[in-house]
Amino acid sequence: MQAFADRAAINETMQTGLATFYSRSRGGRWCKGETSGHFINVHQLFTDCDRDSIIYLSDPIGPACHTGARTCWFKEAQLAPAEGPSGGSSSSSSAVAHEGAHDHSDHVPRTTLQALERTISQRREALSQPSDGSKPSWTARLLSNPELLCKKIREEAGELCQTLEANEGRERAANEMADLMYHSMVLLNLQGVEMEEVLRVLRKRFTQSGIEEKAARAPKQQPPQ
Repeated sequence: MQAFADRAAINETMQTGLATFYSRSRGGRWCKGETSGHFINVHQLFTDCDRDSIIYLSDPIGPACHTGARTCWFKEAQLAPAEGPSGGSSSSSSAVAHEGAHDHSDHVPRTTLQALERTISQRREALSQPSDGSKPSWTARLLSNPELLCKKIREEAGELCQTLEANEGRERAANEMADLMYHSMVLLNLQGVEMEEVLRVLRKRFTQSGIEEKAARAPKQQPPQ
């Protein structure tokens, strides 16, 4: 989301850890979530080089947008031909058209991992539709065969380790890591786990010793005999 803030709002944000802004319509401070309960927990603040804009690196509780959408950025801007004098389209000029609404999740900007996650979800949704007789995608095959999926994850993890053991270079390591991440994300989809949950776990570990964190984990459940 985007909002205005003055010095007092920024100070309050840093003191409370909750995203606070200056509301022009209310003429005063506004802590996001005071009315809706959708607070935004702020972890870090960054300013740009000119110090005229600030980013709150945060973890929202509920949707960020007042429409109920997860993000305020859901309208995609595209160039559309402008009408000429006779009513037809003019090739010399164009207008900006906006497509998308808060209830259309396809019209939101996504990071690379989020875009891949969405593609995997679409492949899974397609499995519930009648087959058109075409050859299934590799993702669909993995989703339909957990044994094959786990086999590939173990295989890709081994190949990633091999890039270090055999000194195969940076490009090979990047490719093998991409393979491992893709196959692992297919497994997460089958278990109903979103990448944001994984990233949230990683963020929590930033200020904690890895040894202490692992020792504090609940013991793994033993498989039934």
